[in-house]
Amino acid sequence: MPNGHEIIIGEFRCRLDSRHRVPIPPDFDKWLTGSSPELVLAKERPGCLSLWNQAFWEAKVNARIKLVKAKVEQGFQDDRIGQVQLFGRLLSTRHENAGLDKQRRLTIPKSFRDFLGVRPRTSGEADQQQGNVMVVGAAVCVELWNPTAWLNHLQERMPKFRRLVDRLF
Repeated sequence: MPNGHEIIIGEFRCRLDSRHRVPIPPDFDKWLTGSSPELVLAKERPGCLSLWNQAFWEAKVNARIKLVKAKVEQGFQDDRIGQVQLFGRLLSTRHENAGLDKQRRLTIPKSFRDFLGVRPRTSGEADQQQGNVMVVGAAVCVELWNPTAWLNHLQERMPKFRRLVDRLF
């Protein structure tokens, strides 16, 4: 967590505009950009992107890269070279540096919009859900969800919430 002790929670329905920007709620913005305005946008799972404070993201990723390097250097991963290559491939395409404009809007690049599965709603379009993005606090980052994927995720995970709480605490 960027400030070391707070977690970010909350859920907001926001609209992707015609320039592919989505507003980030003020409380989330303050949490993300607390020590630095630089952010990282990452692909999480189909229908979900995550937005991270860049310093926090880099510390997380660098620790994992260091671990993989050490294991490769020790020859520990020789029999798992395919998994190491997959790790490298996914890491290469998974994230991109990002930032918010003065109105706290994030521009979502095309490959990330495709992964998220959203597009701006056009005038006269019948589908009222089109163009919506769920912006969700996920404790250590902000997540952007396709509303259908978010609902499916909640329906699958909410019944297991009590067990998660018990395991964490």
